[in-house]
Amino acid sequence: MSNSNPLLTISEQPNHAPDFSVIKEEHYMPAIQQGIEMARENIEKIKANPDKPDFENTIVALESSSEMLDNASSVFYNMLSTKGTDEMHNLAEQIGPITSNFSNDIMHDAALFARVKAVYDEKDSLPLTPEQQMLLDDTYIGFIRGGADLNAEQKQRLREISERMSILTPTYMNNSKKSQEAFELFVDSEEELAGLPESALNAAKHAAEEKGEKGKFLFTLDMPSYMPVVQYADNRDLREKLWRAYNSQAFGDEYDNCDTVLEIVKLRHERAQLLGYKDHAHYVLERRMAETPDTVQDFLETLKKAYKPAAEKDFAQLKDFAAKNGGPEELRPWDVGYYSEKLRQSLFDFSEEDFRPYFQLDKVIDGIFAHFSKLFNLSFKASEKYSIWHEDVQAFDVYDKTDNSFLGTLYADFFPRQGKRSGAWKSSFRDQGIFGGELQRPVITIVCNFTKPAGDQPALLTHYEVQTFLHEMGHAIHAMLSKVTHRSLAGTNVMWDFVELPSQIQENWGYQKEMLDGFAAHYKTGEKIPEELIQKLNDAKNFMVGWGGLRQVSLGLLDMGWHTTDPATIKDVAAFEDSIMKDVTFFPRMAGPMSTHFGHIFAGGYAAGYYSYKWAEVLDADAFELFLERGLYDRPTAEAYKNEVLSKGGSEHPVVLYRRFRGRDADPEALLRREGLKDAA
Repeated sequence: MSNSNPLLTISEQPNHAPDFSVIKEEHYMPAIQQGIEMARENIEKIKANPDKPDFENTIVALESSSEMLDNASSVFYNMLSTKGTDEMHNLAEQIGPITSNFSNDIMHDAALFARVKAVYDEKDSLPLTPEQQMLLDDTYIGFIRGGADLNAEQKQRLREISERMSILTPTYMNNSKKSQEAFELFVDSEEELAGLPESALNAAKHAAEEKGEKGKFLFTLDMPSYMPVVQYADNRDLREKLWRAYNSQAFGDEYDNCDTVLEIVKLRHERAQLLGYKDHAHYVLERRMAETPDTVQDFLETLKKAYKPAAEKDFAQLKDFAAKNGGPEELRPWDVGYYSEKLRQSLFDFSEEDFRPYFQLDKVIDGIFAHFSKLFNLSFKASEKYSIWHEDVQAFDVYDKTDNSFLGTLYADFFPRQGKRSGAWKSSFRDQGIFGGELQRPVITIVCNFTKPAGDQPALLTHYEVQTFLHEMGHAIHAMLSKVTHRSLAGTNVMWDFVELPSQIQENWGYQKEMLDGFAAHYKTGEKIPEELIQKLNDAKNFMVGWGGLRQVSLGLLDMGWHTTDPATIKDVAAFEDSIMKDVTFFPRMAGPMSTHFGHIFAGGYAAGYYSYKWAEVLDADAFELFLERGLYDRPTAEAYKNEVLSKGGSEHPVVLYRRFRGRDADPEALLRREGLKDAA
């Protein structure tokens, strides 16, 4: 093995973080291939061990067997999302089948499974901690769900499905990204852009200049460019043009994802049935808090009953307002954002843009870090010791101020650019855990697509973007505060419908004067954000909550529809989506189906799991009620949450962790109370 490949050597960066200054595209494939070979050697050692299989020589040894492969893969897939060149996407289509094959080789290795099963069969007599028990259960069940008990023919078909899926997922993601990037709209005159806030005009002007079109305005489908148009532009034709483009991504163009969607759901269904499950949803939910599709469907239907009447009232109010204010005879989807913003301004006397001058990104960073310092006694120190993958990226060392112990490395990548996936997410280069007898601290990244600085104006965020920042930091802190032994159970490696609790609960603080006062100040004058503006924000918190809630429910139902329906009966993506959405939408479809660019469920791990956002909202609403009762920064409450939820990762069942923190199960009505759809108890 050559030591020239930085992905195959221990990095000399602080915390052994990847050295992005020396990692090149040509390093990925050799590193993946070599990592697989090293993992195979480790697997053979486990199988050849003459000692009786036990927890340490089999389960722990297996978990740590693919160290180099895991490291190389984490760097590759993180870079694919943040700087995905055509070459990187080509590599993804090559790497996917290779790693899929290796994974199947492991899952289908009879001798290896025999050792795992031998330990599992004795679990009731073994002196295991709850964490060890969880790792043993996860390992054994992982083999079963990976096809270890199938016959040779079935194993071969499962392997073929996995290989094909490993190509389809990056294909779907690449098509979505390419379709989005293909749309550019240049506007010649400012007169056509009446209503747009100055920040959006400046950004569009700056974007056009970067493309060599001085004097024009460039709009794309990146959120910071798209949203101001549909929210503020008086020009209805412009709103329609952008809305149709956004909602037709990867549909009817050269990057059409329809066939890819149909093949993905077909293969997911076939895999589930091969493994003995009715459908993909049953397969997935067996390892979730919800446990069954019926539970999820009942949950979504309960929410629908609460949200739909509220949404109908929201829409009636919106139509009435538009009619009285010169709106069209019939509202269309591209009118909703525009008139709802006008209605909100009319009812509450503020606009999202009113906040932007008070949310300078640098100050927001300081403020959110101060929030976590106050809540969990953490400190964040900017560091230039780390190499970064783009000049926009910032690196921080995170410490526990109680004993000044190092908790981990945090990267933040805030702005959109060519090749970067849309949206916002948290990801890991390495999770916390003990490896080779040594405690390893995590290397974490949060990625967003915020409004960029334009000219002399710094990056100024909306309140929504501040909430997004808090959300992703919630995930990051979950990873940072992890105190487990085994990395596969660290931090955010929890049941999927629990993973959004630590992120979503943080959004609650974004409405609190006590927090906002700490950092929100006018970027020019230094004036603190006015108290009345914060009050207006809170007064409007549940504005059109029925409309927004019903949309989330509709996406959950769409997800479940795709994964509980026999794909053999689905011939057309758009028609199928229409059949699911007809009862939870107020418009006929006027663009492409969402499924062609619904990355969460077709490329992002949320298949049969999109409901988890609302599921976790119930948990976060219930948990935050305790902070409201005892104090936003009540130390005993924060410590209990930190110790019983955040530090435990996936080492115990989330129901157990939540009960230990809250003293009971979550109140299912907490969310509806917060949203004003149910009276407080």
